[in-house]
Amino acid sequence: MIKAYAAFETGGELKPFEYDPGPLGRNDVEIAVEHCGICHSDLSMLDNEWGITQYPLVPGHEVVGTISAVGEGVNNLQVGMQVGLGWQSGYCMTCSSCLEGDHNLCAGALGTIVGRHGGFADRVRAQAASVVALPNNIDIQSAGPLFCGGITVFNPLVQFDVKPTSKVAVIGIGGLGHMALQFLNAWGCEVTAFTSSEAKQAEALELGAHHAINSRNLAEIEAAAGQFDLILSTVNVTLDWNAYVATLRPKGRLHFVGATLEPLELGVFPLILGQRSISGSPVGSPANIAKMLEFAVQHNIKPVVESYRFDQVNEAMEKLRSGQARYRVVLSK
Repeated sequence: MIKAYAAFETGGELKPFEYDPGPLGRNDVEIAVEHCGICHSDLSMLDNEWGITQYPLVPGHEVVGTISAVGEGVNNLQVGMQVGLGWQSGYCMTCSSCLEGDHNLCAGALGTIVGRHGGFADRVRAQAASVVALPNNIDIQSAGPLFCGGITVFNPLVQFDVKPTSKVAVIGIGGLGHMALQFLNAWGCEVTAFTSSEAKQAEALELGAHHAINSRNLAEIEAAAGQFDLILSTVNVTLDWNAYVATLRPKGRLHFVGATLEPLELGVFPLILGQRSISGSPVGSPANIAKMLEFAVQHNIKPVVESYRFDQVNEAMEKLRSGQARYRVVLSK
C-alpha cells in the first residue's frame, strides 16, 4: 500500500490516505519520495479550477526521490538512482510530437496528478520515459521545483533560440519568475523584472535582474517602449497586455507560461506593424529537463525554498495560497 495525503472534496483538507497501486507496469518505475515541491497547479487542482480534478486527489508533481522498483521493460533507470518527476508522468510514445522529441506536446500525455495519484506520498509511480535522473552535485532539497516551475521558464529559452544578447523581461517575481531571472542572467541576457511589489524589486536584482520596473506605474512601463526581444509572463492575473506589447522590439514576443484564465484583450495593429508574436508553452520534454538540470548545476541556480514536513502539508498549502511564500514551498521527509 502507498501512504499519501489526499483531498476528498473541492478545496478540502488533505488527510492521510492509503491506496493499492497494483502491479508495477512493464515500462513504469516506482519512486520513493524524499522531497516534493508544491506548485500553484496543485492548488488549482485542489480547488478544481480547471474542471478536471478527480477525488480523492493526491497532489504533488515536483518529486525528487530514489528509484525503489522498475518494470521488466525498463533499462535506462535502475533501483537506487536519484531521480525527479514533474507535471507529466507518461506519453503515448507514438505520435509525431513524441517521435520528434517534443514529448511535452503529446496529446496523450499523462498528468502526474490528473486522474492519477501524485507525490504527496511515500511513493509514486510513472512511466520511465517521464522520469529524469538527477545530475551529480545538484541540491536535492531544492531540486523538486525545477521539474515544473524551472522547466516551464527554461523551455522557452531553448524553443525560441534566445540569444545571450537578447533583452528579456519577466512579469511577476514569484514561484516561476524568481527562477526565470536566474536562468536568464546565466544565459547571458539583459534581464528586466516587472513587479508590483516594491519589496520584490530589490529581491529581483539580487536574483539576477539588471533592472526592475514597477508594474503599477504606467509611466515606467511606457518608458520601456520598444526595448524587449522577449517578455515572459509568469502571472495568472489579467493585465494591460497592450501596454506590455508596446515594450517589445520589432519581431519581439510576449510569451505566456502563467495560466491567465481570462481571454486576452489585444490590439492587432501593434502585432502586425512590428511583426510581434504572442505565444505560450507548457513544461518541457524529458530531454530538455535533463538539459536544464545540467545548466542549473553548472551555474549554481537553485529555487529559493521554504521547507515543511509532509505531515505539515495543510500548513504548507495555506502558505502558498496566502501568496506569502518566498518563493517555493517544498515538503521533505
